[in-house]
Amino acid sequence: MVTAYVIAACRSPVAPRGGALSHLEIHALAGPVLRAALSQAGMNDSNVAEVIVSNALGAGGNPARIIALATGLPERIAGLSIDRQCAGGLDALLLARQMIRSGDADVIVAGGVESYSRRPVRMQTFADGRAPVAYDQAPFTPWPDRDPDMAQAADTLAQSLGITRKAQDDWAIASHAKALAYHPTPAEIVPIDGVTNDTFTRRLSPALCERAKAITGDITAANAAVAADGAAFCVVVSERVAARLSGPKVEIVAGATLGGAPDCPGLAPVAAITKIMAQTGLSPTDLTAAEIMEAYAVQAIACVRGAHIDPGIVNQGGGALARGHPIGASGAINAVRLFHDLQKKGGTGLAAIAAAGGIGTALLLRA
Repeated sequence: MVTAYVIAACRSPVAPRGGALSHLEIHALAGPVLRAALSQAGMNDSNVAEVIVSNALGAGGNPARIIALATGLPERIAGLSIDRQCAGGLDALLLARQMIRSGDADVIVAGGVESYSRRPVRMQTFADGRAPVAYDQAPFTPWPDRDPDMAQAADTLAQSLGITRKAQDDWAIASHAKALAYHPTPAEIVPIDGVTNDTFTRRLSPALCERAKAITGDITAANAAVAADGAAFCVVVSERVAARLSGPKVEIVAGATLGGAPDCPGLAPVAAITKIMAQTGLSPTDLTAAEIMEAYAVQAIACVRGAHIDPGIVNQGGGALARGHPIGASGAINAVRLFHDLQKKGGTGLAAIAAAGGIGTALLLRA
């Protein structure tokens, strides 16, 4: 079967909602990143067969098509938009892999974009003529009693596993510290309108964590990722294309998306990680790097423990707690981070993310 490779991967800076990127619509945020990824890959626009874009907060309109047109790609590219909430950015890469393995395409740009700042106002309508009511969180299950608020679900997970607030705060402090110490290459972060780095990262201390506003229970503004704006894209190609290129290439070894308990989304990635490890015959000790989503510190801790991953290899450049969480882009950002880590150290890396509704996606890359 045809092997798929990532040959270029880049992302925008990530900025909190209402911050440095808030003036940009999603096509303006995504366009420079997509264009930079193609340039790094040495690909002409004519080589691209499809653009797959994850976006969770938009109101339809096929963002992938709009981004492709705004970026100047050929009009024959239809664009495929997907919504699997937080998992969508990784799922875009898995879809690209499947299309390439099937022989339908040789070059696909896949990733995600989200603007929390510019998201549309969503309204629920009623058949009886009542006035529409605005809502922020869409339903993720058909059962209200199994569709918890995400922060509440995180706190329930912490209580069930005995993960203390201190453990969560310590994880958040370490995430910020690693992000401050990490110096991304120009190949990883594409400047957007003068913004060159993630703007939220700070020197987080135990004292600041203690003063952080509580969201619910032990979940606070310090150990939960902020809503954010950002974009990330990877160029995925067939082995035929990769073989004639001299630049970097990372194999997509395996990937899986699985559903779990909808009222406990934080643990969903563990099953997906376990599945791809079994498929490949690898164990967590074979990994050289891992990017585990930090929507909440407890979620990352639970997944690392549940999948038996060495915490020392996790989010070595910091995670979403230090950047922010642009929902539809976050999985792709993790893949971009992993790509660049593997370029430096080689080996096999894991990216994994949980999504609302009890969904987990995991991806293995090998340099």
